Amino acid sequence: MALMTPEGLTRTLHDFLAEASGAVVLEDGAVVYDLARAKYSISGEHNKCLLHLWSSERNTVRRVLDAEMKGGALRLAVQRLGQSRPSKLEICRERDRRSPSAKKAARTSYEHKLRRALERHFPGFALPHLTSGVDLEKSFGPIYARGLLRKGQTAFAVLGVNTTETQTSIDAALTFGILWLDVCRNSSAAKMLVEGLNLFVPQGSSALVRERMANLNRAAAKWNLFEFDERHDALVEIDCSDRGNVATRLVHAPNEAAAFERFSESIAKIRQILPNCEVAVLSAAELAFRWRGLEFARARLGAEVATFRSREEIVFGVAAEERILEDRNWAFFVDLLAALRDTRHPYGPRHHPLFRLHPERWLESLVVADVSLIDERLASSDAGSRSLYSQVPAFSAADRAMIDVLTATRDGRLAVVELKADEDIHLPLQGLDYWSRVAWHHARNEFPRFGYFPDRELSAESPLLFLVAPALHVHPATDVLLHYISPDLEWELVGIDEHWREGVKVVFRKKTAQNRRNGDCRVAELRLPIAT
Repeated sequence: MALMTPEGLTRTLHDFLAEASGAVVLEDGAVVYDLARAKYSISGEHNKCLLHLWSSERNTVRRVLDAEMKGGALRLAVQRLGQSRPSKLEICRERDRRSPSAKKAARTSYEHKLRRALERHFPGFALPHLTSGVDLEKSFGPIYARGLLRKGQTAFAVLGVNTTETQTSIDAALTFGILWLDVCRNSSAAKMLVEGLNLFVPQGSSALVRERMANLNRAAAKWNLFEFDERHDALVEIDCSDRGNVATRLVHAPNEAAAFERFSESIAKIRQILPNCEVAVLSAAELAFRWRGLEFARARLGAEVATFRSREEIVFGVAAEERILEDRNWAFFVDLLAALRDTRHPYGPRHHPLFRLHPERWLESLVVADVSLIDERLASSDAGSRSLYSQVPAFSAADRAMIDVLTATRDGRLAVVELKADEDIHLPLQGLDYWSRVAWHHARNEFPRFGYFPDRELSAESPLLFLVAPALHVHPATDVLLHYISPDLEWELVGIDEHWREGVKVVFRKKTAQNRRNGDCRVAELRLPIAT
């Protein structure tokens, strides 16, 4: 088979990576780049195809000699600079690269190990059945082992996840644990009392699950979290009772006025081509340009190679791709902005990649423009005060969370707005996660100290939580998950019209009807007429 031309290789890389923003890059079998955090550029000049990858940890340049698609991955024959012998680079859309048989073997082995551990650590309890079978009707896939620990007329739902699964699957275990608890209760209501959930995660991986479990309704169920060391067959129970112990830190809010002044030349240059683009300040030394939520360029302070003096530069690209804007690629940049303008609008071509990319960011841009569309109590920023922040970083021991929208009501009560443009079973617990971080920082009065909400007095009340999604794309399991959230948390589920790109319209609301005396968290629903 003839080798691909440099032009063909460049086009193949562009097409594959444009649809693989969360891909991982492997070299010698090891993951070297995660494109959710790393950047790349592709050059097809001088009859060579060069792939440049970089992150905060490393920097890699490879000449691409050939490419082959196989099993959802792009396999590249590459050459290191200064070396003649080719090597292999693999770009995989799927983070879990195990074969189906390897996954099944690991999960079957885990079921046996977990059963042994349960029999030893829970004497007197019987475990008639443990399975990881697929039940799509109830939203269960093969990742989680499920069972019921029974003793007389009482029982505990059991759900476990093994150490070979991804951290994302481990973090999601609580969502499926709650659903499994509800299934066990519904199927055993006449036979026994299912008191609560025993959740098992791998050793050293429980931080995010623990933070979420701490904010569940303890009057509705008993919640027990264990770390399971499969190698030594050891179980360690994790304390989830302390809601105040959240491993998180806040970043300082940048001075927007100073950043806009510092990058005024770059802003003017880009707005000359795309006048109504959004400009978001990321830090004192960097800001982002977006079109209907999709980031296409950044202005930042870089260092001159010869003098090391700081200088202003613009980089551009969609998703993880990034190029420095120069005279030689100015025409390409103008074409990109024209493509954004012509495709990414409410009536644009729905199958075009630029239309489909990051729908939640598109929805977020509309909400940020007027957050009172979600609830009339919420206040948008104005000339007098700053009352709204989007994509607020809230770091934790487990991950780098990005809160979609952090705002406040007109009377100063903090509010977290979590947005989903498509059906997502994890909406309630992701919202709970972000709410808990905001509540933790608010209780310590950190938002004013870190520069948020200047000249505003924040209420001492705990934050509100708004969960927003298109009405027909709210996952059927959402009501069940919301039922088990702590009644101390005041939440509201907001269903919006499916044609939200044409304008955000609320069509129904569900909210907590709190009764702290008995810990019941009922759901009250208000449906609004749908505009035609």
